Amino acid sequence: MSSVFTKIIQGEIPCYKIYEDDRTFAFLDIAPEAPGHTLVVPKVEVDKVYDLSDEDYTAVMATVKKLARHLEDVLSERTMIKVVGIDVPHAHVHLLPINENWAGERHLKPTEDEMRAMQAKLQLN
Repeated sequence: MSSVFTKIIQGEIPCYKIYEDDRTFAFLDIAPEAPGHTLVVPKVEVDKVYDLSDEDYTAVMATVKKLARHLEDVLSERTMIKVVGIDVPHAHVHLLPINENWAGERHLKPTEDEMRAMQAKLQLN
């Protein structure tokens, strides 16, 4: 059975995509801990980051680096990188724009318009 992230990558579930290349896919988290909270996933469905092939791991981390810098440039906030790996059985990395007002793991409830505006602001390709 495909993970929710595989279904997002395949277009079966809508998302707020901000980046895609041959090996990776990045989209806004729908229950963000901060505005701009982004998930970077490999296109291959593998449960844990450390189970990825070296090539896919390198691709994910290159995308993380590219998008973390992009988020910082666009949002003017430091970007935290988190690898949790327990909520969805598909390797992924969280990018969290944070500042002195960041309250930790709380989930915001942005509107559809807010999500679309953030997507437009952060979209890279």
